[in-house]
Amino acid sequence: YRENEQNLFSNPAADPRKMRRIIAEDPEWSLATVPRLIDICIKHIVENFADNPLLDELKPKHKDKVLEALATDLPLKITAPLVSDEGYWKRCCKARWAVCDTDQYGDSWKRMFFERNMEDLIENFVPESTDLDEIADTLELSNDFIKRLRIRQLLPQIKDISAGVSAEEEISDQGSDTGTDDSLDHFDFGLIINKLPNLVELSVTYGVRNCGMNFEWSLFEFTQKDCYLLAKAVKDCTHLQILRLQRCQIEDEKARLIISHLLDHPSLRVLDISHNRIGDKTGRAVGKLLSGNKVLEEVNLSDNHIRAEGASAIAFSLKKNITLRTLNLKLNRIGDEGGRNMCQALMKTSTLLHIDLSSNGLGEHMAASLAEVLSHNQSLQHIVISCNKLGVAGGRVLQEGLENNKVLQTLRPPPHRYLAAERALHNERYKEQQRQVLRSNRLRQTNNYVV
Repeated sequence: YRENEQNLFSNPAADPRKMRRIIAEDPEWSLATVPRLIDICIKHIVENFADNPLLDELKPKHKDKVLEALATDLPLKITAPLVSDEGYWKRCCKARWAVCDTDQYGDSWKRMFFERNMEDLIENFVPESTDLDEIADTLELSNDFIKRLRIRQLLPQIKDISAGVSAEEEISDQGSDTGTDDSLDHFDFGLIINKLPNLVELSVTYGVRNCGMNFEWSLFEFTQKDCYLLAKAVKDCTHLQILRLQRCQIEDEKARLIISHLLDHPSLRVLDISHNRIGDKTGRAVGKLLSGNKVLEEVNLSDNHIRAEGASAIAFSLKKNITLRTLNLKLNRIGDEGGRNMCQALMKTSTLLHIDLSSNGLGEHMAASLAEVLSHNQSLQHIVISCNKLGVAGGRVLQEGLENNKVLQTLRPPPHRYLAAERALHNERYKEQQRQVLRSNRLRQTNNYVV
């Protein structure tokens, strides 16, 4: 007891009756280190960035921290002119889309965001219902970053049903099945295309995705007004280099209107109107386009209704054209007559590098013409003639012509289902010879590049 009294006398703080206790008023207070002033400032800048954007005035290390913490849903009018950091736009893209591949956008996340954002606005635009101001405002902020637009759907204007449903309209299912509904117009590309100075590729599909039970033929109609507005917009966009109009139900009349606006286009290099309903009239229009054009390098007319007459017109133009490198006529019906005219043109052209004539109803008699092309043409590097019934004898003729060719790198002949089973083993010998010839041509071409 005496020892305790002595201790208390020498150290009064040890007396529990006289100890001072500090109780924090903040229940979340802890002994952790107080945040640095710079961290508090960065947090404040991030939280108030929409009202007071402050970025360029910061030091690089502080600027990086602000960009890492910025929200991805800030208004574009603030971030578009101010933020160039790819890391921020990468976060914006991943927050909005599940699949992001910058390989298709020049390895630029910012370009990807603005292109896909504009595509979404156009794909969800409803004529006479959606306000154009949002597209106009976005266009003003993103026009310098958009180089390509790939529009996968276009919504038509909404039908006016305020007047009620008449007795005739009650049979709408019959009209939908026969495709006799009134046509509805779509987005006018003339409103934006001239305001995109860096646009080089435009790909458009007129139709509605995932319509389900709401299917109507009018949802997939490419109207005459749509055709005229698009043709005029493309003609005025003199810096456009690639135009793709796939699966748009385009017929001869509309295709010819579009091509007529492209006759004097100064920079168009690729024209793709595959998977449509064009026929011989469009074939003649394409022939006229190729005859006088000095820029076009690739034409894709696959999966259409072109027959011998249209193919012959295109073949005639190949004799005059000096710029075309790729011609795709796959899944048409040019037949032996159109095939022979095409082979005659290939004998005289020295610029075409790739031609696809697969699934065109070419018969056994075409093998001799194709073999002659293989023997004399020294510019073609890739020929596709699959899904044609050339037969075993035709394959032998092609093999003889191939032996005299020193340039061809790829030859895709008909598949084995067109060969008799008892000839399959015999055909393997020709097949191996073909591989050897093509392999030597590729090696020769590689050596020429190396030299």
